[in-house]
Amino acid sequence: MIEIQSFSREEELVSDYLTSFFKSKGLNPLRSGNNIWLKSSHWDEGKPTILLNSHMDTVKPATTYSLDPFKAQVKDGKLFGLGSNDAGGPLVCLIQAFLHYQGQEDLPYNLIMAATAEEEISGANGIASLIPQLGKIELGIVGEPTLMQMAVAEKGLAVLDCVASGVSGHAAREEGENAIYKALTEIEKLKSFEFEKESAFLGPIKKTVTLIEAGTQHNVVPDSCKFVVDVRTTDVYSNKETVEIINDLLDVEVTPRSLRLNPSGLAMDHPVVKRGESLGMEKYGSPTLSDQALMPFNTIKIGPGDSARSHTADEYIGIEEIEGGISGYINLLDNLNL
Repeated sequence: MIEIQSFSREEELVSDYLTSFFKSKGLNPLRSGNNIWLKSSHWDEGKPTILLNSHMDTVKPATTYSLDPFKAQVKDGKLFGLGSNDAGGPLVCLIQAFLHYQGQEDLPYNLIMAATAEEEISGANGIASLIPQLGKIELGIVGEPTLMQMAVAEKGLAVLDCVASGVSGHAAREEGENAIYKALTEIEKLKSFEFEKESAFLGPIKKTVTLIEAGTQHNVVPDSCKFVVDVRTTDVYSNKETVEIINDLLDVEVTPRSLRLNPSGLAMDHPVVKRGESLGMEKYGSPTLSDQALMPFNTIKIGPGDSARSHTADEYIGIEEIEGGISGYINLLDNLNL
């Protein structure tokens, strides 16, 4: 997989490869766009369904790579190559876990294995397009590099376009209403504002002004000031609720670009959390987005590799991490009753 270029929206060849791989195992994968998915044998509509999901797309390689990003190389027990850590390792481990279970007759649940596209850009043609075809999902296990720790909560994202309005005038006279000053007042209000609720695993909602634009020339009082706010939402509010609170707070026009990348959180008494704890897996809250944000059902993010290596030059995953990921997923699914 490393040696097949699979940038977001360009996953066709790696999707072809995975299709051939599953067929070589005697299975009949289904395909939707560049997404590949399979159902376990002995499907029972009366049982809950677990989705095993990770992505096949990658970002483009960093310019500082010293190795060939499209050549899989093993050095000192590490597998190097673009997408090895994010998220080829987790994807391969989930596939192996699925193959381990898919033919068993006495499973207490159904399994769906989905290798999906466009995760790195939260694209519309990835998991979001596939979910309506999968039926009811009780639990999603999302494969991402987490050192095989359980991400029981994940931050969401809402990007807000804000506009402060004023009145234009000549800068040499006491006239007009400066929209920049109004924007600065509202930005300071947002900066000091604290939401009433705080997430146990993700902490407070993080809001950051990242862009600002105003003015036409030096001697004109600007009548409009635009600024962009990056809001990292948490599981104590939905994106919609978060934006409504900010909109009520600020005396500016607030327009969210999208509300689709929601935060997620899993109850601490959920069976998969209890099962992970029994195996010694630690719980934490993840600040980074994944396809969890697009799944409207209970999810947990877990996988081999380290998120700190994602999108870096000379990306790698340890061979032992892959081996541990396969056994870790199998152990997590063993005796799991939803």
